[in-house]
Formats: sequence, structure tokens, C-alpha cells
Amino acid sequence: MKRTEKRIQSTLDAFNVIGETEEGIQRIAYTHNEKEAQVLFAYLCKKEGMDIKVDAVGNVIARREGRFRSAPAVAVGSHVDTVYTGGRFDGIAGVVAGLEVVRRLNEKNIRTDYPVEIIAFTSEESSRFGMSTIGSKAMTGKLSIEQAVKQKDKDGVSLAEAMKHYNFDIANVNEAIRSKTELHSFLELHIEQGPELEKQNKKIAIATGIAAPTRLCVNVKGMAAHSGTTSMANRKDALIAASQLVIMIEKFAQEESLHKTVATVGVFEVFPGAMNVVPGDVEFKVDIRGLNTASKHRIVERIKEEARAVESSRGVDIEVDIIGDEQPVLLDEGIRQVLLDACKDLGMDPMVFPSGAGHDAMNMQSVCPTGLIFVPSHNGISHNPEEFTAIEDIALGCDLLEKCVLELSMEREINNAKTSG
Repeated sequence: MKRTEKRIQSTLDAFNVIGETEEGIQRIAYTHNEKEAQVLFAYLCKKEGMDIKVDAVGNVIARREGRFRSAPAVAVGSHVDTVYTGGRFDGIAGVVAGLEVVRRLNEKNIRTDYPVEIIAFTSEESSRFGMSTIGSKAMTGKLSIEQAVKQKDKDGVSLAEAMKHYNFDIANVNEAIRSKTELHSFLELHIEQGPELEKQNKKIAIATGIAAPTRLCVNVKGMAAHSGTTSMANRKDALIAASQLVIMIEKFAQEESLHKTVATVGVFEVFPGAMNVVPGDVEFKVDIRGLNTASKHRIVERIKEEARAVESSRGVDIEVDIIGDEQPVLLDEGIRQVLLDACKDLGMDPMVFPSGAGHDAMNMQSVCPTGLIFVPSHNGISHNPEEFTAIEDIALGCDLLEKCVLELSMEREINNAKTSG
């Protein structure tokens, strides 16, 4: 293993000790484990001579000054939090890649013209609060106080309350916003979380755009009753009604497969939750994703229509609330060309395709020209302890990231702009 690969592996291992369990890595948003990973990130960046800032929601920003201190920064980064049974690469690979680029710049004694930043975003995963990319939403002015109060975890703790536990006041959320004059560009390296690179035996992909989620919270209200004395004809079973609706959600998504739209029910709670009680209430959450907004909205409307039909046939009440409706994002063409040119110079043969998963890059595009690099995921597995990306593939991604950071952060780029916006 090459020295840089050993360094990348060692750094990943240091992060993945944090939150390691038999069920996978668990660094859940706004918990001690996420905080510990952020502290480690800040420590490692300080060792490289970087200045550290923690913004109003907990994003950690490490800055390496350039010759022009007032110039906008070229930023790289990703997130350190995980899902409940996470793998060892999702998110953290991009943070470690940013750190590796800075280490290389320091070793080569290169001083860029523009500042270079590494951003470790907080709370990218939606596992806890049902809302994704919270840190980058705040940084780009897309997180409201109302959302932070409304979004709650499975224990009823709101996002605002969880933030307060770590001394972040949601009333100050706008202080996290970065202006378009602060950031020149943003690059995110991420594992693909899909099988395309491995299927084509390729090592690098450049994303053209990012699919966005529409998320629903569905509440089914029936009537709790004794399971032994309530006849089948007299039941208002919320679980049966909810199950009928879930089966139809799969059907609606399958009918939109031409647009590659997908729908998932990943949270399902039954009340009161006793073996001898007919379920009286059910709450479940739906994640609908795709690049075609009309396709996503057709699924939402069909879910609402089906909910009315189930209400009528089952004698229950169903409430369908939209808790998030994000728009698909097209990433900057100029940055994509910089990435493609760098691939050519490095002898890489990249794939080019859109991302089906959401990433912090989707929010950053609204503030500065943004690019997204993918490295392979073995068997396309992610959000799972079996998630695996070879260190040599991450190192190749770092090679590309380093070359592009250098290209974007030098003065000549001002006069020969390859980025739009």
C-alpha cells in the first residue's frame, strides 16, 4: 500500500472507532458520537495549520489561507454523521479526502492564491429527524426555525431541542448562511452508493445532477380494541389500512420506473403496540426520490387518492402531510468540465451520470458552482455495515480532487474562468 493510501486508511480508521457497534457505525445527528467526530476533524485540521470555525448550527469549517486572504474560498467536504446502521465510508470518505488534499498541499509546500476550506457538515442523514442535509441547508439559507421546531425524532425531541443540547440556538440559524462572495466553488467526493462504476469497471464518475427527496408523514387513525372480543367485521384496524396503502405506494413507484423515480417506506410505528390490542394508530414515513419533479408529484397525488379510498373502505382517518419537497439540482457545467479535463490529464476514464442519492452538494450549488465526484461502492451497498470502497479508489479520487482544487484556487483561473455563476 502506498504511503498516501496508508494515511487515508489510518485517518478513516480513527474516525470509525467513533460510534462503532456490532450493528454498524452509529454517529447520529446531534449526538455525542457526531460531536466527537467533529472534534477529531478539527484537531486533525489544526495539525495541518488550518483555522477552525464552528458555525451557528454546528458545521465545522477548516480554512487554509491563500495568498489573497479576501478572495472567495475553494471548498471541499462532506459529512461525518451516519444512519443508524451505517457503513465506514458514506460521508466520512469525502471529509478524509479533503484532509488528504490539504496534507498533500502542505507536503509540497504549495500556497494557493485562494483560500481552501474543508467543511464537515452536520446532520446530512435524515435518519433522526426525517430531514436530510440540515447543515448545508442552514449554510445556504434553506433551513427555517419553523422546520427545526416541527421536525422531531422517534423520541419526540425536535431538531431545535437537539441543537440546544449542544448550545446551538435555532434563533441564530441565519448566522450560518454563507454569501456568494465567500465561496468560489465547492467540490464533494463521495462513494457512489450504487453499482454503476463497479459494473462498468470504472474508478471515477462525475455527477451531472442530484435527485431530490419528497417526504411524507402518513398518520392512520383507527380504533384500538380488544383483539379477542372485537369481531373482524367491527374492526377499524389502523395497521391493516396502513399496510394496504404501503403496498400501493410500491405499485405507484413501479409505474414511474421510466423516470427512475423510487419510493420507500422506512419508518413504520404501530400504537399501542400490544399483541392483544387491535392497532388504533399507525404513523409511517415515505421517501420519494427522483430527478423528474412531475413524476414525484404524481406519486404524491396517487398516495392521497388511495388514502381517501382506504378511509372509505376501512372506516379510518388518514392524514398525509408533506414534510419535505426538495427540487432536483443540476450541477455546474463549468465545474464538471474542470473535473473532466483533470480526469483526462490524469489518465482517468470517468463515467458521467446523475446521483440518485441526495448530498450536501445539492444545496451548495445554490451558493457557488459545485461539483460531485463518485468513487466505487462494492456491490452498490450503502447505509449498511457491509458498505465497502477500496482505499486505492479513494486515493484516486483524492488525486482528482487535489488537481481540481489547485486548478480552481490559482489566480489564472480568474482570467480564464471555467466556472459559471
